[in-house]
Amino acid sequence: MSSNTSADPEQANTSSDSRSAQLSVAPPTKIKSSHLERLAVVYVRQSTQQQILEHRESTARQYALVDRAVALGWTRDRVEVIDEDLGQSGASSQMRNGFQRLLTEISNDSVGMVLGLEMSRLSRSGKDWHALLELCAIYQTLLADTDGIYDPSDHNDRLLLGLKGTMSEAELHVLRNRMYLGLCNKAARGEVLNHPPMGYVRSASGDFVIDPDEQVQAVMRSIFDRFSKWGSISGLLKSLVDDKIQMPVRPHYGADRGQLQWRRPNRITLLYLIRHPIYAGAYRWGHREIDPKRKIPGRPTTGKTLRTYRDCRVLIQDRFDAYITWEQFEANQRKLDENGRKGAFRSSPGRGAS
Repeated sequence: MSSNTSADPEQANTSSDSRSAQLSVAPPTKIKSSHLERLAVVYVRQSTQQQILEHRESTARQYALVDRAVALGWTRDRVEVIDEDLGQSGASSQMRNGFQRLLTEISNDSVGMVLGLEMSRLSRSGKDWHALLELCAIYQTLLADTDGIYDPSDHNDRLLLGLKGTMSEAELHVLRNRMYLGLCNKAARGEVLNHPPMGYVRSASGDFVIDPDEQVQAVMRSIFDRFSKWGSISGLLKSLVDDKIQMPVRPHYGADRGQLQWRRPNRITLLYLIRHPIYAGAYRWGHREIDPKRKIPGRPTTGKTLRTYRDCRVLIQDRFDAYITWEQFEANQRKLDENGRKGAFRSSPGRGAS
């Protein structure tokens, strides 16, 4: 006699249907009336002006998120677009007025949802990203991208958002590193050129050549000859002023771009000329470095330091046509350094007291 007892087929089917029904129940929507009562904000950002011009489809898709907010339940007049950050990098929030405005509106409890094409549009900085998540969690503000809708106050969504932020920051690092390495390779060949310095012009091939104007050439050679004679920037400047000699300038911007102009000499320009190795035919790159400790918040051009020609990342001699020899250039540097040490000695505390 068998001890097996079979279950009632009808009862088994009923139990199976019940479990299937429980599993197929749709999760509750994350958008509640408390969200719809507040604004839906569409945040639009492109990293550079070039991207704005060349990737117009991406910008158009971001603006089209207004329609998605309407489809999710907001009326069109309750959808706000923040696009002040077009042309701004997401690496930092310092220069992004639109992002700062977004944080302010969230903290005023006036935003129910923030929409972006990707979360990387909001920020590529881990610090700024987590600050945004914390604020959204406090004020019950949802985030949405093309992949879905997220509630920063929910642990699972917060975990996913944290991962997205980490990936965005890592992606920015990879892109920057790739571009920088390409720039370094180009610089190692002496091919990274910005604006031609005084006394040089850009040729049709894009290289720097000595200015074809003979008067320009004569003035430039006179400057180096006079420095060799007087041995100081002060002496050089006085000599030029006494002889009413002006400096040849070709502006890099504006309506007069590239046109030869004559301007009064000044100490800073003369020091720049004597220090620049291009006048001895050398190419330099990587002489400007950024010191994070010297940066001033809100001023992206601060923190720059200058390296000597000996310490710059790339130095290629005999790269350009020269106004002076390399030996004369090095002699000029020694003279400037000597003058600097004498000046520091004279201005040291206690000197001159009797």
